[in-house]
Amino acid sequence: MSRLQRWWLDLNSSLWFVPSLMVLGAIVVAYFLVHLDDSIGHEWTKRHPLLFGAGADGARGMLSAIAGSMITVAGLIFSLTLSTLAQVSSQYTSRLLRNFMRDRSNQVVMGFFVSIFVYCLAVLRTIRGGDERVFVPSLAVAFGLLLALVSIGMLIFFIHHIASSIQAANVIGGAAQETERTFDKLFPKELGDDATPAEKADLAALEPLRWVPIAARESGYIQGIDEDEMLAFAHDTNAVVRMEYAIGSYVTKGSVLVSVAEYSASQQPIDKREASRLHQCYSIGNQRLIDQDAGFGLRQLVDIAVKALSAGINDTSTAIMCIDRLGSLLALLAGRDLGSPVRAEDGQVRVIARRPDFASYLATAFDQVRTNAAEDEAIYLRLLVALHTVAQRTRRPDYHRVIGQQAELALAAAEKNITVEYELAQVRQRHRELRVDLIGLSI
Repeated sequence: MSRLQRWWLDLNSSLWFVPSLMVLGAIVVAYFLVHLDDSIGHEWTKRHPLLFGAGADGARGMLSAIAGSMITVAGLIFSLTLSTLAQVSSQYTSRLLRNFMRDRSNQVVMGFFVSIFVYCLAVLRTIRGGDERVFVPSLAVAFGLLLALVSIGMLIFFIHHIASSIQAANVIGGAAQETERTFDKLFPKELGDDATPAEKADLAALEPLRWVPIAARESGYIQGIDEDEMLAFAHDTNAVVRMEYAIGSYVTKGSVLVSVAEYSASQQPIDKREASRLHQCYSIGNQRLIDQDAGFGLRQLVDIAVKALSAGINDTSTAIMCIDRLGSLLALLAGRDLGSPVRAEDGQVRVIARRPDFASYLATAFDQVRTNAAEDEAIYLRLLVALHTVAQRTRRPDYHRVIGQQAELALAAAEKNITVEYELAQVRQRHRELRVDLIGLSI
């Protein structure tokens, strides 16, 4: 992820960028309509007195009323939005706030009401009456009235949208869909496709190389890595670059961010310009982003499930919905090629990346949910069902092995926490069914 891409993502997830563009657009439209009114004259308005017959005082009064009401409603919209953000943060997880802030519907509605206010002010200052040259921009005034009528529908839509967006099913579904889009972008290949040149590269050639550490210049979460630029750097310097942290990891200032080794015998030290070029391949910020960090999408759903299982909330249904979504996402991931951590050119290793494997994604999705399930039988049953769903999407023995390990951990936790024999028997039965299917799928 380049700095330009990161800047664009930050703009898209802000509450001010789209409304600011709409305000500028409102000013342009107001200028255009006033100029058009001045160009075509006003004789034609006499043929439609009911639509365009307002005098200077009437036009001022109407635009003033519209402007005042729009800024009042805009204040209400901002209040509802902030209230929703606070509720989402307390009831679900603060990691979802960015999703609501980047919601285009919220941004457009807020920008719409502020834009009408600015439009009315821009048109209002052009109206002339009394001893001055009489000028009433009839088209601009009529368009302001039309915007005011449309704003009623926008307000109704916004209230409906806010009420729908904070429902647990929609919050969980939205986070899962965003994670699925990230999976599709990061892991587009299905398992079984031909191996890439990077997978055929010779790693044995790296053993005698001397690695030079490059320290991080700031602390924070790795939000994105421009691997293409890193590959270009390795090609230009005839070197191999090894990432020491994966996307989503927290890096401390001064710790080793990447290590570089040159293939040439000269082993020239890395100068400041080359180190700066490597630093520019990294985007480091105060929070994780989902755009290149697939694990962060799973983490959002896990956080919702863990909070739902807390003693203060105790919402089993919400936790089960999260487990269902996690199961479907892991099933999707089980059928995808997660890629090789090695990128090469002509069989020569250039970049060694740090990437989570399937086992780590599986642990991210289910470990904390399992440890917070306590004596809730429904959670253990749903975890085993989700693992069963994932197992059916792959025939890889290594995947089946880690799925089986997760199943054993779920059974052990259930036997430790559940005291009712009837409930424990159901968990054991579901576990046996999963084990039998895993054996059958591995044959």
